[in-house]
Amino acid sequence: MAKIRLFIDHPLATGQPVTLEAPQAHYLSGVMRLRAGEVISVFNGRDGEWSASIAEAGKRGGSLELLEQTAPQRDPPDLWLLFAPIKKARTDFIVEKAAELGAARILPVQTDFTNSERIRQDRLQAHAVEAAEQCGGTYVPGVDDLVPLARLLDGWDETRRIIWADEAMAGPAQTLAGLPPGPWAILIGPEGGFSEAERSRIAALPFVTRISLGPRILRADTAAVAAMTLWQAELGDWS
Repeated sequence: MAKIRLFIDHPLATGQPVTLEAPQAHYLSGVMRLRAGEVISVFNGRDGEWSASIAEAGKRGGSLELLEQTAPQRDPPDLWLLFAPIKKARTDFIVEKAAELGAARILPVQTDFTNSERIRQDRLQAHAVEAAEQCGGTYVPGVDDLVPLARLLDGWDETRRIIWADEAMAGPAQTLAGLPPGPWAILIGPEGGFSEAERSRIAALPFVTRISLGPRILRADTAAVAAMTLWQAELGDWS
């Protein structure tokens, strides 16, 4: 089995040539020291995983020849993650772990107490790609640009229920047994929590379910991992 996996934004089919972008070609030849004829794995988020032979790779570019499909497309369950960006490294962590845990979409939201007023959406999307490459996934979740939470809720499709990990409910951890199947979204608040106005609005929404993540108040990045783990174990593709 090939140890190197690359996300390729290109249709995949047997015998098809694929042009490599310069950074990908440099990674294969300059970083991993691979040569023409060696085999890697590629995926595009739609057509499963494929083996590919390196036809050419150098600092300026290169190409692959697709051999055969080695794994079918595996899409995650219909779960979105909504979170307020925090410090750079910890925001990166949330995106990476959400991709690994099987989020279908990642939506950074601006709240009253959000520390970051802007994000680099392209950089976060690249982190999601890298996470999928490393964890064996064949799907890359889209990472949206930052949007105000109030605006997002104004246009929310109420058929997608929201699980709100509410730090004010710290206590015995809850299971999600008995909740209906998806689609779902998980909402994680900013450092310091939501403002009182935000809390009142979220709590009043009929499609929101409040849960506790245990007796201790978790950091935002830890809460995102814990909530997604609970959901996957009960309602996702782990069960």
